[in-house]
Amino acid sequence: MIIDKYKDLSQDQRAIIESVEKFASDNIVPNALKWDKESFFPKNTFKQAGDLGLAAIYVEEEDGGLGLSRLDASLVFEELAYACPSTSAFLTIHNMTAWMLSNFGDKEIKNKYLKKVTNMNLIASYCLTEAGSGSDAAGMKTKAKYHKDNRSYEINGSKSFISGAGESDLYFVMLKTEDKLKDSISCVIVEKDSDGITFGKNEDKMGWKNQPTRTISFDNCVTPISNIVGREGDGFKIAMQGLDGGRINIASCSLGAARFCIDKTITYVNERKQFGKFLKEFQSIQFKIADMITEYNAARLMVHKAATSLEKKENSTFDSAMAKRYATDVCFKICNEALQIHGGYGYLSDYGIEKMVRDCRVHQILEGTNEIMRLIISRKILEDSK
Repeated sequence: MIIDKYKDLSQDQRAIIESVEKFASDNIVPNALKWDKESFFPKNTFKQAGDLGLAAIYVEEEDGGLGLSRLDASLVFEELAYACPSTSAFLTIHNMTAWMLSNFGDKEIKNKYLKKVTNMNLIASYCLTEAGSGSDAAGMKTKAKYHKDNRSYEINGSKSFISGAGESDLYFVMLKTEDKLKDSISCVIVEKDSDGITFGKNEDKMGWKNQPTRTISFDNCVTPISNIVGREGDGFKIAMQGLDGGRINIASCSLGAARFCIDKTITYVNERKQFGKFLKEFQSIQFKIADMITEYNAARLMVHKAATSLEKKENSTFDSAMAKRYATDVCFKICNEALQIHGGYGYLSDYGIEKMVRDCRVHQILEGTNEIMRLIISRKILEDSK
């Protein structure tokens, strides 16, 4: 450990991170490269994470979660991502669904699912993106109409790029429902074995290889009306609030990958010689190291500020967008720079750096592309300037 990850942390936060570090060292680090190579989805490891409370980090204790702050959650996801960004990223998705269920679900749906979601006995995925709409969430086509039994929805449509699809037990599906508000968006939980749900092929991706990514199709898929999260028409509000936290979470995963690459690089330049000198003695390397450390720390400060804003419900969409845009951009740059400094060794899977580069790249795309983040930021500033 080159960077002091415990600096400025409280005693409670140190204890949390020490526990997470041990879990990651024992269960993730020895397996991460193998999972990546074999595209293996580590269900048992996720269930072990659930036993530690890592499936419901910021869900209130009364609902079965740890009741930690968004800042604490950011620290946890960064530490998990230091071991494997893909594994940490999937846990961020599951945590978001647990939070949605806890915050917006009624008593009936909580009694049905919440305990098994918070301990990860039921693994959950979040389904927003569609092939035809992409970043335009409001342009979704998936719809639910009332089934003839008046107790169920009949769902038709499809969702694309869904992490965990085919492996997860529950799917939190954003769709349009028939109610007084035409084409209002709602959130409905669909179980994996529901009639009318099918899963496409596992996509062959650049990174995030230990979690499957598939298209989900709904063909007259029947699910109980009682499986709605919140009320009809609440879906867009749930999705947007979820994305504020999701952007902080994915930025935290980028921080973990960047810190791993910095630590590896500093060790490497202290050991590797070229032209009779250690790499650390070359000014060009010193400048690169300085930039990597500076950008990591700046990104971390922005992410932590955004997490605090979300906790306080103050300017959270703006701060989350800025943190996500900056952290995912500069952390990918850090990982890529680390690979360059390692030369040919960085390109080999044994060193773990090329995996960090591959896993981090998608962070600039998901939870709203970084171009969308720029729109959110600029619109807020320009609106406030009127």
